[in-house]
Amino acid sequence: MNCLICLRPASREYHERCLRTLFHTTQAPTIDLDMARFQTVALGMIGHTSISGVQRKISVGLRVARQTLQFGSEGDRFILKPPADAFRALPENEHLTMRLARLCGIETPPNGLVRMADGGLAYVVRRFDRPTEGDRRRQEDFCQLTGRSSLDKYDGSAELCFRAVREFSAEPGVDALRLFELLTFAWWIGNGDAHLKNFSLLADDEGRHLLSPAYDQVSTWILGLERSLALPIGGKHSALTKRNWMSFAAYCGLPEASATRVLSRPSALLDRARSMVDASPLPTDLATDYKELLTSQSETFD
Repeated sequence: MNCLICLRPASREYHERCLRTLFHTTQAPTIDLDMARFQTVALGMIGHTSISGVQRKISVGLRVARQTLQFGSEGDRFILKPPADAFRALPENEHLTMRLARLCGIETPPNGLVRMADGGLAYVVRRFDRPTEGDRRRQEDFCQLTGRSSLDKYDGSAELCFRAVREFSAEPGVDALRLFELLTFAWWIGNGDAHLKNFSLLADDEGRHLLSPAYDQVSTWILGLERSLALPIGGKHSALTKRNWMSFAAYCGLPEASATRVLSRPSALLDRARSMVDASPLPTDLATDYKELLTSQSETFD
């Protein structure tokens, strides 16, 4: 058995330290929703939450009731995503992909898998725009920053994202490198849906706007979707090589050594990444496809 948060071996479904990190308690939550009720709850929240997108999700809080933890509406400190009708094992896919991002040194919010009332797994992530009760941080995605409608989230490029970072980030040099890490990660794990709304600037404690932690990271390629990127790199959506990435790094003004170090990670971390896939509850066939993808994509950086 592996922990449904960190994916390391565990005697139960969660390590206590992992529960403390995600839920600030050592008691695993119970979910008083099943798939039959989830859609009703989600429809009832329309107009009451800023969470948007195609994937079904609700913004929820956590309350203590009779020594058990249940998801309710108070606080809105988490986002809960159940299984999707259109794509298999999407919660497991997103959780694993976020763990791989963390393996690469990419900042991610605390997240994990939880069981719904019908036994199915749902993905849960702590909201980084609401770190504490009553604290709401300003967050603007790259559609907003570049004056685009959310309907135009695919109308952009990696270069456009970099220009937004250069114009609006309080630390453009640092965030340019972080953006480069996110984009190369999307290529490695086959995220073909990393569009303008999947990148944001977030206000920190001092009100400075910096690139937010990673979110909505999913391998779309193992789901049978087109093997291309949503946002082109140097005009290319596919068949990217190390030379393409180094050219983009130069456009972003990144030191060659820094870019080379980022591009070396997939090969250096491949064995650990493949072991992490094996530790995930992702179905066997999808896990096999994911490992093959990681292996083949790591070769494009060499």
